[in-house]
Amino acid sequence: EMLGNKRALVATGPVGNGDHIDKKIRMATALVPSSSDVKKQIIESKGQLPRTSTLEAPTMLLTGHSGPVYACKFGPDGKTLVSGGQDKLLFLWAVEGKCENTATLKGCDGPILDLDWYRAGEFVLCASADKTGLVFDMETQEKIKRLRGHTSFVNSICSARRGDPYVITASDDGSCMMWDLRIRGATKTMKDDKMTLPLLTCAFSDDSLQAFTGGIDEKIKVWDLRKENTVSYTLDGHGDCVTGLELSPDGRYLLSNSMDNSLISWDVRAYVSTKRLVRRFGGHRHNMDKTLLKAAWSADGSRISAGSADRFVYVWDALDGRILYKLPGHQGSVNEVDFHPSEPIIVSCANDKRIFVGEIM
Repeated sequence: EMLGNKRALVATGPVGNGDHIDKKIRMATALVPSSSDVKKQIIESKGQLPRTSTLEAPTMLLTGHSGPVYACKFGPDGKTLVSGGQDKLLFLWAVEGKCENTATLKGCDGPILDLDWYRAGEFVLCASADKTGLVFDMETQEKIKRLRGHTSFVNSICSARRGDPYVITASDDGSCMMWDLRIRGATKTMKDDKMTLPLLTCAFSDDSLQAFTGGIDEKIKVWDLRKENTVSYTLDGHGDCVTGLELSPDGRYLLSNSMDNSLISWDVRAYVSTKRLVRRFGGHRHNMDKTLLKAAWSADGSRISAGSADRFVYVWDALDGRILYKLPGHQGSVNEVDFHPSEPIIVSCANDKRIFVGEIM
């Protein structure tokens, strides 16, 4: 009945489970754009939406975390998913079959606030409230390095896409530090000497010559890593704290999530003749919990997504700003969403301790 209303509510199959849950439930959790092709496919399949991924069911529920889940990301090969949160544990999940929990890694002395995969997936990087960053080897599944130097919570961590094995971290102590995984200690520290405010998120440029940071002061600073503590320029447009930054797959655009209830895509190429603010997206919500909600690009750069405090998962068209999906299912603030690198699948994690992996059209 909802097909004529631009979106169709899809009743999924059984919601899968990890090792920690043995029951299967049915839940309506997917919204798809309406089109004549979709209508035709639903009619031909006797009312059931055709499958678009290799998942066992259209939507899989992963449980096991004992507290809010703050971060989740697909591995570069799409076969593994990693998650972390308040319980200080790093969970690895198989992105096939029943999406079972394959490993639980310990080593963080505080909640895990952010995660990143190192390049081809050799390592998983963790930002922790224990004031450090951590590096886990995926072959041995052991912690191999701890990044010490910050004096407060480490909110964000990001690895360089190419070149030397650099990692940056952003902290409540107001600094962004750069690390070389081959040596001990930070190699560079970026900090505003005039006004020290907490940094909530960070990201590398595509060539790893710049670092982007966002935080309490509403501005996104672009740091020149070839110089000492130098800001090349700032991106002004948000009216509240910047909680998430993500560089597009082609390295041309930066996506930012803010507590002013907007996402902005910025043109961060070296030479730009027009304004750097490309498009503003709206619909998602931040609330009084002040959770650090993140942002994400699809692998082809055509779609974006973001965490939202209203318990929905939002997906936008990156070119025209339309909301393509508004997905229910979570019972708490959605902290992060990520796109699968090769299949039409997204993952979301939330304060309700749950992770959903589901296919989209």
